[in-house]
Amino acid sequence: MRKHPLSPTAPPAPAPRITYSTVLGSPYVARLLGGTLTGRLPNGMAPVAILLWATTSGSSIAFGGLLSALYGLSSSVVQPVKGRLMDRHGQTAVHLPAAMLNAALLVALPLTGPYGGPGLATAIVVAGGMTTPSLEAGLRTLWPSVLPDARLRHAALALDTGTQGLLYIVGPLLVAALASAYNPTVALTVTAVLGLAGTTVVVLAPPSRRWRPTPSADTKRGAARRLTSPGLALLFLSLTGIGFAIGAMNVWSIAMAEHHQQDMLSGIIPAAFSTGSFLGGLVYGQRTWSRTTADRLIIASAAFLAGWLPLAVLPAPFAATSAVAVPGAFLTVVVACAYVTTDVLAPAGRTSEAYAWLILSIGVGQSAGTALAGRLAEQPLASAALPAAGAAFALAVLLAARRQLHPAGHRPRGLHRRPLRGRHKTP
Repeated sequence: MRKHPLSPTAPPAPAPRITYSTVLGSPYVARLLGGTLTGRLPNGMAPVAILLWATTSGSSIAFGGLLSALYGLSSSVVQPVKGRLMDRHGQTAVHLPAAMLNAALLVALPLTGPYGGPGLATAIVVAGGMTTPSLEAGLRTLWPSVLPDARLRHAALALDTGTQGLLYIVGPLLVAALASAYNPTVALTVTAVLGLAGTTVVVLAPPSRRWRPTPSADTKRGAARRLTSPGLALLFLSLTGIGFAIGAMNVWSIAMAEHHQQDMLSGIIPAAFSTGSFLGGLVYGQRTWSRTTADRLIIASAAFLAGWLPLAVLPAPFAATSAVAVPGAFLTVVVACAYVTTDVLAPAGRTSEAYAWLILSIGVGQSAGTALAGRLAEQPLASAALPAAGAAFALAVLLAARRQLHPAGHRPRGLHRRPLRGRHKTP
């Protein structure tokens, strides 16, 4: 007997396949994503523009490198503060003033040559880094309100995460082109304009203007819940290993370029890594996954580690460039799953701050990886092994934290406590 198509025993129809055209066609998604990417281009442009401006103004490369590093470090350190402010006052009240100050400081930096000297230049660069808008954390906070469908959010987060690497390919190339065609001052001005324009597009979008954090029950009673739960603390600790691998890879690529006397390798290898990240995000976001987010995070971290291992054999330039695309492809999966896990574990009303701590964790690890790799740059084997060491640390922490990464009531198999027998009292 044939079952009626509407019979309750008939198998459910498969869910429609998610495509990126569906995601980008959803209200406000393309605007928010495009505005955020434009507003974050200065993250990839400003450090290079500052370095070029310093060297062409008569300062040493060492001083220019210091200014560039200070800009990135000061931008990372204040992320949690800006996240906390967004959770309290909304996004527009934080993003727009920050973008205006950041743009003004970048435009003012060239004036320090004849009028202020190194001290004023350093102060302006640090202040400029501290006032970079926290667009990345803000966008991740908006996705639940913009895309109520969890599968669409999954794809949007993967697309968002995967495209981040493009900022560090397009940004430096754009600065180099502007500095070559005009001068570094023009590059700094364009950097400021792009940052302000992109931020304005985001803050004027209704989802950003209307967004307010959802207060938890504890917040309503006046008691703030702890942000640093064991699960979140271990997750953020693991992400320092991910950032360490990226920072070490950047220095290793420079060492490769010097060893093989091919200057382009210092840019080609990070570009291959970022391209792998972009392509990995595109593939990941269109799949439906049966495993839990925490399990996917651990599996992707293991693949991220495996991708670095071929570097230990000191491959030739072409092989090395191809090899780094593999860990790049899994980086997007790791970061996307980390954001979802953070969203699950963070207390209501403090998600922006939690996302900011996530970003800071990766940034701190990246700085540490860069510093240590710089000291070991003359030792080829040690330099090549550092990215794998950072990835191994991240995986070890995640494995130790596997139980804490699952929300309450969703513990992984094999970790359930057995019910205690003999405890029931007889009536």
